[in-house]
Amino acid sequence: MEKKKPWLGSPRETIEVLQKYGFRFQKKYGQNFLIDPHVLAKIVAAAGITEEDFVVEIGPGIGTLTQYLAYGAREVCAVEIDRNLIPILNDTLEGWDNVTVINQDILKLDLTALAEERNGGRPVKIVANLPYYITTPIIMGLFEQHVPVESITVMVQKEVADRMKAGPGSKDYGALSLAVQYYAEPYLAANVPPNCFIPRPQVGSAVIRLDGRKNKISVADEALMFRLIRASFQQRRKTLLNGLRNDKTLPFRKEELEEALEGCGLPAGIRGEALTLEQFAALTARLKAIKEKVDETTRRD
Repeated sequence: MEKKKPWLGSPRETIEVLQKYGFRFQKKYGQNFLIDPHVLAKIVAAAGITEEDFVVEIGPGIGTLTQYLAYGAREVCAVEIDRNLIPILNDTLEGWDNVTVINQDILKLDLTALAEERNGGRPVKIVANLPYYITTPIIMGLFEQHVPVESITVMVQKEVADRMKAGPGSKDYGALSLAVQYYAEPYLAANVPPNCFIPRPQVGSAVIRLDGRKNKISVADEALMFRLIRASFQQRRKTLLNGLRNDKTLPFRKEELEEALEGCGLPAGIRGEALTLEQFAALTARLKAIKEKVDETTRRD
């Protein structure tokens, strides 16, 4: 049977649907609906959607992007937190037999179980036009829970996209850059101006695709590495040594930090923003080894 073609996507159609249901935007959900078919097509293209794919869409809104995804994918599971949008989605997605709508908070949904049940445990593709205030918690939550994900293609604030893909030494490079790049390889697919949305956001947006790393960097202690990274960027103007010394959650003396830096071939005056992910991993291994050696000596005494 031939698939239905997307019919949503223009300002007129979007406004008609919203007026039909008397929908009111809720600030707490950070809702901005796409009204540009070209951008919608770019998102689907960036995600590399094929007829074999099981796609999880986060925040389908009124179902505009959902239609475009469903036209290209085997199956789409759209997860929407706002219960007021469910009747609208049931209407706009009527007849799309390969779409399932779930009214739930994505942060509380067991995506691993969903992938097992609906995709045989194989990695899924995640696509989203996310509220900007919750972009980082959702993306990092997906990675940290080790959900089987092939890629995440997401609309985010342009500034956030720049930070995700930033490299060492740049003004946008920071803890988010390192956290995202530890789990994925970022690719900027498109910049999107405010006039492509209803209502218009006050900032520019971007579509970014995060492909799961195939060759993950080996780290002796993930939790410790991310503590080091956060401490390194809390005060960007400080040297790495001083940034780590001033963090009360880190159990290292100045001498131990200096020893670890020297062991990694890093000068004492280097700043955290100059380190690559691999260098943070190496520093983590050195500090972990030093700490274990000190603990062993203490136990013997």
